[in-house]
Amino acid sequence: MLSVTYLLYFGQLGVLVPYLGVFLDGRGFSSLEIGELFALITVMRILGPNLWASQSDKSGKNLQALQIGSFLTLGSFCLVFWVDGFWGLTVALSLMMLFFTAILPQIEVITLGCVNSNPSRYNHIRLWGSIGFILLTVIAGKLIDVFSSEAPIVISAAVLLGLFIITLGLKEVPPQKSEQINTDSIWRKVRHPVFIGFILASLLIQVSFGPYYGFFALYARDLGYTGQETGALIALGVAAEVIIFILAGRLISSLGVKWILFASMVITALRWYLLAELADFWPSLILSQSLHAFSFGLIHATSIHFIQKYFTTKFRSQGQALYVSIAFGIGGAAGNYGAGMVWQQGLGAELAFTLAALMALLGAVIIIFIPTKSM
Repeated sequence: MLSVTYLLYFGQLGVLVPYLGVFLDGRGFSSLEIGELFALITVMRILGPNLWASQSDKSGKNLQALQIGSFLTLGSFCLVFWVDGFWGLTVALSLMMLFFTAILPQIEVITLGCVNSNPSRYNHIRLWGSIGFILLTVIAGKLIDVFSSEAPIVISAAVLLGLFIITLGLKEVPPQKSEQINTDSIWRKVRHPVFIGFILASLLIQVSFGPYYGFFALYARDLGYTGQETGALIALGVAAEVIIFILAGRLISSLGVKWILFASMVITALRWYLLAELADFWPSLILSQSLHAFSFGLIHATSIHFIQKYFTTKFRSQGQALYVSIAFGIGGAAGNYGAGMVWQQGLGAELAFTLAALMALLGAVIIIFIPTKSM
C-alpha cells in the first residue's frame, strides 16, 4: 500500500511538474506570468510541509495528517475547473500545493517507521514513486497530443482522488520510543553549521531546477519534439532515477553522504550545461535526462538518509518538513521566478540553464567545506 501511495503522489508530480507550463501556455500565459505563477505556487512549499509536522511529531498521528492533507489537496485542486485567469488559477493551485506538500513528510515518516530506517528497504519502496512519475508523464504527454493542453488537470484530479482513497487503507505505525530531549534541541540542531551548509546547498540545487521544472516541456516543444516524445524524455530521466534508488543504499554505505552529494551536484551542473549548449543535439539531450538519476534521485535519497540520522526520532517529521520547505519551497520559488524573468519566451533558454549550472556548482562548493565525519 505504501508503494501505491508513492506511485500516486509522485505520479501527480509527473503530470504537473512537466506539463503545468504547457497548460498555462495553452491558456495564453506569457513566460513571465508562468514563472511568477510557479514562484507563487512554490512559496506554499515553505508553509505546507510544516503545516502538521510539529503536531504529528507530538501526537504520533502521521496517518491522520496524511489523510486530511490528501482530502484537502483534492478539494482545492478541483477549483481549477471553475476558475480562470492569473489570480484565480494562482489561488487554486497555491491552495493545492499548500496541502499537497504537507503530505510527503508524513509518507516519509510512516515508511521509515515501517522499514526501521533501513536505507535499502526505504529506497525499494520509494522507487515506486519514480515508476508512478514515469507512467503518468508518458500518459499525460500522449493525451496532450490527442486532446489538448487541458488534459493535465483532468488526469491530476483523477490521480488525487486515487491518492486520497488509498490513504484510507493505510495503517498507523506505532510510535517509536522518542529520546528525552529538551523541546528547544531541534533549534540547536538547525542552527549548527553542518545543517546550515547542507540546507543551503540543497536550496541552491532546487534553485538550479527552476528552468527545468518551469520550461523544459516548452523548451522541448520549441526544439521540435511532440508531447509524447517530451514525455518519453522525462520518463527516461525518472527511469534512470529508479535504477539509482535501487543502488542508493549501498552507495551511501560505501561512499558516505558528503561525497555522494558533492559528486551529484557537480553532475547536475554538467546536466544543465548540456541543456544550455547542446540541447538541439538529441544524444546530448538523452544524456542530460539520464543524469536525472544523480541530480534528483541520488541527491534526494542521500538527503533523506542524512536527515533521518541527523534528527532524533522526536523531531524527524519537523526535520523532513524543514528540508522540504526551505530547499524545495524557498529554493524552488526563487528558481522558478528567476527562470521566468530570464526565459523570455525561449530566447533566454541558454542563459537560464547556464545560470542553473552555476547554482549547482556553488552548492557543490558548500558541501566541500562540511566536515566528512559530520555527515
